[in-house]
This record gives sequence, C-alpha cells and structure tokens, in this order.
Amino acid sequence: MKESLRMTRINELLQHEIATILEKIIDRESGCLVSVTEVNTTPDLRCAKVYISIFGSAESKKKYMKAVEKNRIYIQSLIASVIKIKYTPVLDFELDRRLEAGDKVLSIINDLDNDNPSNE
Repeated sequence: MKESLRMTRINELLQHEIATILEKIIDRESGCLVSVTEVNTTPDLRCAKVYISIFGSAESKKKYMKAVEKNRIYIQSLIASVIKIKYTPVLDFELDRRLEAGDKVLSIINDLDNDNPSNE
C-alpha cells in the first residue's frame, strides 16, 4: 500500500512538472489547448508513459506531438533538475484519445435522445 501511494505521488508530481514545462517551451507556439492527463511510471522509476490531450486540428496535434518528441531529452533534463528521485524516467509521450472517444459517445447519446424524444 505504501509503495502504491509513493508511485501515485511521483506520477502526480511528474504530471504537474511536465505540464508546466510543456506550457513554457511548446504551447506558446502551437496554438493548441494541451493538457497532461496522466503519467504512469514503472515501479523502478526508469520509464514513464505520459498521456497528452490536445484540442485542435489533426494537423496541429501531429505537429505538437512531433515537437514534444523532438524536445523529449531536454524535457527529461528539466525534470531531473526539478525533481530529485533515484532515476529520472525516460519519457514516452502518447496522444490521449480518451476525451475524444468520450465526446463521440456523448454525441451519439445526444443524437439518440434527439431522435427519440418520447423517453421523457
């Protein structure tokens, strides 16, 4: 239980710091609304998967993810200077599509409700 709480705290700390760093070095030029939705670090602290949600066009999402990957090592070095843990994890950025999927489901439900108003 204690280990799980420790990992949760590390993940939350990484999530906050990565979001701050991305805002400073990439967000200004991208024109996208971006949030770091989740960070999952391996128990040995060597790797972390970072999920990013981007509100924008498909082209802007692709461009943003390319910029993040290009700056990955720099982002890791900034993390190492701010967070003092045994290892600075290698960051693996992934586009988080869960919000898009949720919006699509809600849109389908709304369409069904509009087509069948007798459910009230």
